[in-house]
Amino acid sequence: MVLKAELHCHIEGAALPTLVESQAKKYGVDVSAFIHDGAYHWHDFSSFLAAYDAAANLFRSEEDYAALAETYLTGLASEGAVYSEFFTSPDHAERAGLSPQAYTEGLAQGIARAKAKTGIEGRIVVTGVRHFGPAAVEKAARFAATCGHPLVTGFGMAGDERSGHPRDFVRAFDIAREAGLGITVHAGEFGGADSVEAALDHFSPARIGHGVRAVEKPDLVRRIAEEGVVLEVCPVSNVVLGVFPGFAHHPFPQLYAAGCRLTLNSDDPPHFHTGIGREYAVASEHFGLDETALTAVTRTALEAAFVDEETRRALLLRLAAAEAARAVAE
Repeated sequence: MVLKAELHCHIEGAALPTLVESQAKKYGVDVSAFIHDGAYHWHDFSSFLAAYDAAANLFRSEEDYAALAETYLTGLASEGAVYSEFFTSPDHAERAGLSPQAYTEGLAQGIARAKAKTGIEGRIVVTGVRHFGPAAVEKAARFAATCGHPLVTGFGMAGDERSGHPRDFVRAFDIAREAGLGITVHAGEFGGADSVEAALDHFSPARIGHGVRAVEKPDLVRRIAEEGVVLEVCPVSNVVLGVFPGFAHHPFPQLYAAGCRLTLNSDDPPHFHTGIGREYAVASEHFGLDETALTAVTRTALEAAFVDEETRRALLLRLAAAEAARAVAE
C-alpha cells in the first residue's frame, strides 16, 4: 500500500453519516431530511451546504469534537495515511455554543487518541469564512495566532471565492503569518483563474486549496510551478460538485505535466462518497500515476505540511522506508 497524506479536509465535512445519526439521537434531532440509508443526500451546492451545516450543528461539546476527530483520523489511517491536516471553523463552533478554545481542545484530544491507536500525525488549520466578511476572517486569524495550541499550525480562508476583494482580507493573513503560521487559501474552485492569481498576489500563500482553475491561464500555471506553490487538489469533490464534468476533463494531468506541486485530498469525504484511498485510486486509474508517482505526491504533501521539522523528518523517513520495502518486494 502506498502511504498517503492529506492536507485539505474540512473536519465538520468529514463527519460520517453514522456518527451524525448517533449525535442526532443524543440531541433529539431528526436528520432524515439529509441522511438516509446510511448516506448523505443532497442535490446541488446549496443543499450540500445546508446538509453540511445541519450535521455540523450536532457537534456541541469538546467530547463531540474529540469523537469526530478521532473517528476521521482513525479511518484515514486505515487507508494508509500517516499525516493529516484538517480545516477548523471557529464560526461553526460558536454557532453551536462552544468557545473556539474549547472546540480546538476537543479536536486536539481526538488527534491524540487517534495517534495513540494508529500512529497518524494530525495538525489543525484554522479557517475564516470569506463570505462572513473581513472582520470575521480577521477574528479567526487572531484566534489562530494567539490560541497557543501546539497543534494549530496553519491559517486559511474558505467560503465563497466571489465574496469581497482579496485586499479586504490581507490583514488577516498578515496576522497569521506574523505568528509563524503556515498560509493556505481556497481559490480556483468555483472562482476562475483570476481568483488564484489574486490569492497569490495578495496573500503569498505556501499552498492553494484546489487551485485547479489556474489551468485556464497558462502563464499562471507557469508561475505556480516556478514559485513552488503547492496545490491541494480534490479530484472527486471537483467532479461531484460539477467544477469539471468528469475525470477525463480534470486538469490534474496538465498541471502535473507543467511541473506544479500537487497533492491529493478528499475535501468533505462522506458527502462526496470518497476518502483518501479513493482519491489516490482515481489518480492511478484516470491520471496515469503509478506507485512511484503516487509516493511522490505523498512526499510533496509531507514537504508542504505545516509541521515542525523534526516531525517532518520522521514522516519522510517512514515514507522512504515504505518505498524501500515495496521495491524489495517487487
